[in-house]
Amino acid sequence: MSEPTATAPAANQTIAKFGYPATLLADYRHWVVLLRPQQATLGAMVLACKEPATAFSAIGQPAFSSLSTVTDDIETTLGKAFAYDKINYLMLMMVDPHVHFHVLPRYAEPRVFGGVSFEDPGWPALPNLAAHSELDQGQRSALSEHLRGLWPAR
Repeated sequence: MSEPTATAPAANQTIAKFGYPATLLADYRHWVVLLRPQQATLGAMVLACKEPATAFSAIGQPAFSSLSTVTDDIETTLGKAFAYDKINYLMLMMVDPHVHFHVLPRYAEPRVFGGVSFEDPGWPALPNLAAHSELDQGQRSALSEHLRGLWPAR
């Protein structure tokens, strides 16, 4: 990965809620990238800080500093995987308290993966998080493997 991984497991409440470790795509010293269980758009992810911070301003300087590397890896991977048209990083933190972003690649046209067609019903305006394509465990596993296989090696 881009930076050394931490010796302690990533395990705050928000990370656990998004399915860690089963949904893990990439593990960094200060961040994890998870496959978003509900695929609002194809390749949707959660970028979560490992720190217990519940405000963006409360994360440490090393976490801030490494964010550019992590987002570069996300965008490189999603660009190779699905040629997204735009990308949105949504920091909502209304229900899940720890610092995290919902990463939503955006598409002007539908994309197909694993026999499932993925629409972006909010395009070109706000993403529609309520709409999502249903994936079975095999399709989620295939999507995770596809993305991990394209992740930049540093």
